[in-house]
Amino acid sequence: MSGRAHGEMRHAGATRRALLAVALGFAALAAGCSGFPGSSFWSGAPPPPPAQSGTAIGTGQVKVGLILPLSANGNAGLAAQSMRNAAELALSEFNNPNLQLLVKDDGGTAPGAQQAAQQAIGEGAEIILGPLFAHSVGAAAQIARARGVPLIAFSTDANVAANGVYLLSFLPESDVDRVVDYATSNGKRSFAALLPDNAYGSVVDAEFRQAVARKGGRVVGLEHYPADRQQIQEPVRRVAEAARQADSIFIPDTADAVTSVVQGLAAGGLDRKRVQLIGTGLWDDPKIFADASLQGAWFAAPDPAGYRAFAGRYRAKFGQDPVRTATLAYDAVSLVAALVKTQGAQRFAPEILTNPSGFSGVDGIFRFRADGTNQRGLAVLRVAPAGPQVVSPAPRAFNAGT
Repeated sequence: MSGRAHGEMRHAGATRRALLAVALGFAALAAGCSGFPGSSFWSGAPPPPPAQSGTAIGTGQVKVGLILPLSANGNAGLAAQSMRNAAELALSEFNNPNLQLLVKDDGGTAPGAQQAAQQAIGEGAEIILGPLFAHSVGAAAQIARARGVPLIAFSTDANVAANGVYLLSFLPESDVDRVVDYATSNGKRSFAALLPDNAYGSVVDAEFRQAVARKGGRVVGLEHYPADRQQIQEPVRRVAEAARQADSIFIPDTADAVTSVVQGLAAGGLDRKRVQLIGTGLWDDPKIFADASLQGAWFAAPDPAGYRAFAGRYRAKFGQDPVRTATLAYDAVSLVAALVKTQGAQRFAPEILTNPSGFSGVDGIFRFRADGTNQRGLAVLRVAPAGPQVVSPAPRAFNAGT
């Protein structure tokens, strides 16, 4: 094998400029995707038809475990069923994949994930896709790593990533790096930030400080605010004051919080004509686009085109909309199917899965790092009344050495 190109996925098994030129999906797929799920991460879709746990999809020789919280209550179970459907869609669209998906239900619990991993590996799974939640990933990974079976999980918690435990999820670090890079490339140098006082805010805080420093910028003010909207006034006031020295304010949160924070900043005298608002993929929400005070703000997310195409095919097959996380299951199955078709006996070896040229899926290009985290090629979008507008396209390939 030679060459450096990422997988293009125009037809099954097709290669483009060689090493791991893996085709994620089908000819109809457009690279790219809709924005990162925000407050509507779990919503926007009616319950899919009930999925069957402990079943198999496909009749191929290569067995792959798929662990999801199918019987979990509420949104978790709905998301799992939609992801299971997406996995079935991927298998049906790939050109004669030599795969059999062993679908296992972990119930959303760590013991359930451990048992599901044991069952899948006992039945011959060479790789495991899932679970969805961090505590389940850690439990399944204990079993998988002991047996030398790699795992591609869907958790957004980078703490559960490890050598052999890869995360295909949307990690907030990628959003932060992309939007800060775009802001600095457009002359922004002084940043203020208002961050939620939660685990997401802590992760974003660390990455934001590092990203600004890498680009030669400075953070002139940074505050965390509590979940109680009645208690955000003081941190917002302090940042509004600091923002007199800033040309950008970073607000990585869901739509309801962002609109409240921006209202507070405006009351504190924020000059929106002078200060650029920036955010993460959590901003991909109709409430953001409908807020006049946010028009012209920037955020990083996958390009919208791919998800629209995927959702259309999903609706045609299942008669309803997918949940936003369904693309993760689709891309995971498509990646595995392509590796089986093109990479022979070494298909799931670490050097194959961590190919620096990466792969292309519904949500654009991505690659796994050796530590199990991922890097995604994201677009930068501008908030507009009609929806997000791409102001900086997502890259089509990763730069060598980055």
